[in-house]
Amino acid sequence: MPDAPLPAVSARDRQMLALSLTPQLGPTRVRRLFERIPDPADIFRASLTELEATGLPAASAQSIALGDALRQADAELKMLASSPGVTLVAMGSELYPPQLCEIYDPPLVLYVRGNPRTLLDLGIAVIGTRHPTPYGLGMAERLSADLANCGLVIISGLARGIDSIAHKGAVQARGRTIAVFGTGVDIIYPRENRKLADQILELGGALVSEFPLNTGPTPHNFPLRNRIISGLSRGVLVVEAGEYSGTRITSRCALEQCREVFAVPGNVTNKLAWTPNTLIKQGAKLVATWEDVFEELPTEIRLQLQERQSTQPVPRAASLFDPPPAAELPPGQQKVFSAIKSDVSIHIDELIERFDAQLSSPEIFSALFELEMNNKIRQLPGKNYVRVF
Repeated sequence: MPDAPLPAVSARDRQMLALSLTPQLGPTRVRRLFERIPDPADIFRASLTELEATGLPAASAQSIALGDALRQADAELKMLASSPGVTLVAMGSELYPPQLCEIYDPPLVLYVRGNPRTLLDLGIAVIGTRHPTPYGLGMAERLSADLANCGLVIISGLARGIDSIAHKGAVQARGRTIAVFGTGVDIIYPRENRKLADQILELGGALVSEFPLNTGPTPHNFPLRNRIISGLSRGVLVVEAGEYSGTRITSRCALEQCREVFAVPGNVTNKLAWTPNTLIKQGAKLVATWEDVFEELPTEIRLQLQERQSTQPVPRAASLFDPPPAAELPPGQQKVFSAIKSDVSIHIDELIERFDAQLSSPEIFSALFELEMNNKIRQLPGKNYVRVF
C-alpha cells in the first residue's frame, strides 16, 4: 500500500522556518520565547517593543518585527521547491519525530531528503571513530546489518569510518538507515559517500539536516548534529572511539536525553577502546551480538518488531569466533583464506612469503581476487586484507 501523500508546507511551518533562520535565536532563546508567546503566528504579529520585552536580542527582535525572517524563509522555501525529494519537517507537524521533541534543544525544522516517514520509526544509532581497526569495521557492519534485519532503522552521521560502515551494513541487509548531516542535505560530505547516499535513498531511508540548503561542511556544525543522531534514536551503540572524539559528545547527549547506551568492548591496549570500555564501566550495556541490543528494548517495542518480522527469519546471533563459511573452497583459496583473520589485517607480501613453497604469486593474486569477489575478505588500503565477519 503506497504511503499517504506528504503534507504541504503550512503557514506554521513557514513561521517555524523563519524562526530557525532568525539571527542570534538559538534553541534556548526559542524555548523562552515560546514560554512567553506560545503561538508562532502571534510572534510574527508582535511589535518590536513586545518582542524585546520577551528578552530577545535586538537583532532577533528586529529581524522578526521588520519581516526579514519571513522573507528569508520565503527564499528558502523557493529553493526547496526547486530541490526534488527534499521535504521541510517543522516541529509540531505530523512528520516531526516525537522522540526528538523530548531532548533539551530540538531543532525547529528538519530538512529531509528521501522518506521523512522513516524518522517516525524505531531506530538505533551506531557511531564511532573515523579511523577504525578491522575489528571495529567488522563489528559495526555486522551489528548494523543484523539490527536492520530485526526491523530497526540504523542512524548515523555518514562520516568516514564507523558511521559509513554502519550505513553500509544496513544497506547490505536491505534495511533502512538515516544519515544526519552537518551540512545541507544537498551537499554530500565526504564526497566519496555519494553512492552510499543514493543507496540509502533507494531503500527508503533518509538524509537529514537542521541546516539550510547549500550549507557547506563548517567544522562547528558537526558537533551540533550529534544531538540529533542520539535524539532520533531509542539507543546509541558505540563501537570504537578515542578519549577525545565526537563520539563522546554523542554518547553524552544520549545519556542526557535518557537514551540507552550500548558499547562494543575493545582491546584495552588500543586507544580506540577507551570510550566504549569507559562507557561499559559506567553502566553501558556490553554488546557482542544484536541480541544484546534487542533484549534491552522495551517490551512493547520488541513485540512490534517481532510482529513485523513474523514472516521473515530473525538473524542468528553473530560471533567473532564463528567458523569459516561451510561452502567448499578450492584448495588454493582455502589456504589463503585460512591465513586471513577478521580482527588483524595481513599484507599481501606476508601472504606471498608464507606460501612461497606452496603457491605462486599469480595463484595468490587469483585467490585473493576470488575471495574478495565472493565477499569473504575485504581489501584495506595498502594491499592489506581482513576476513569479512
